[in-house]
Amino acid sequence: MQGLYIENQDNEGLAFVSMITVFPAFHEQLQVFLRKDLRGAMLSKSLEHRTTVKDIIESFGVPHTEVDIITVNGKSCDFSCHVEDCDRICVYPFLANSHIQEAHHLQERALPRAQFVADVHLGKMARKMRILGLDVSYRNDYSDEELVAVNLNEGRVLLTRDRYLLMHNSVRYGYLVKSSDHLEQVMEVIRRYRLLDELKPFTRCASCNGELHGVTKEEIDAELEPKTRLYFQRFARCAGCGKIFWEGSHFHRLNELIRRLSETCAS
Repeated sequence: MQGLYIENQDNEGLAFVSMITVFPAFHEQLQVFLRKDLRGAMLSKSLEHRTTVKDIIESFGVPHTEVDIITVNGKSCDFSCHVEDCDRICVYPFLANSHIQEAHHLQERALPRAQFVADVHLGKMARKMRILGLDVSYRNDYSDEELVAVNLNEGRVLLTRDRYLLMHNSVRYGYLVKSSDHLEQVMEVIRRYRLLDELKPFTRCASCNGELHGVTKEEIDAELEPKTRLYFQRFARCAGCGKIFWEGSHFHRLNELIRRLSETCAS
């Protein structure tokens, strides 16, 4: 075993500290999180003390929320497993075909509730998800601390472009959104959490996430613009902010989007 001599804090002499070395390997779908010079390389990490596989994995830039299966020397384990010298660690993402018998899955197959909280960089995505009927909490001034608190206290899946936010120990459910295009972002989330059957278009307010309820034309007649009153017959009001919605041209555009989402996410 290798050793490292270091100076004691009280300067009374030298102490011998045993080093351990582990050998992690990341599935190809997780390689994107590694530094470019480490992708596809044989990896090793030397440590001065034992630690958990979670710490090893995240030291390479891979958030624990992206990991579904871990094996140490061929045996499935969870994030709390402590590593020993010469351990070989294999790390697999969600839905990877790992061929591991009796694998201990670390991520939920399906969400208990399809509820989300999105970070400040995902406003357009959050709006589209709400229009599709998905429950998404979003503010353009959410702090990291508030996002983690919502994730923890409300059980909402944290959607973010910040991998380091997902490494917070308190984050249980989370997903790192890869694309910079808001429509592709929506597709990512729908695929990841198998949400096609959860879509209920035009049931939530795109502005505040409140639920929409049908109202008669007579109930809101005084609030309508003349052309809106003339050409449209079906209306809904947001229970949260009070906005009124009707089936304008955006309705048909969104139906086309839903069709595309269904075809893409089902493939």
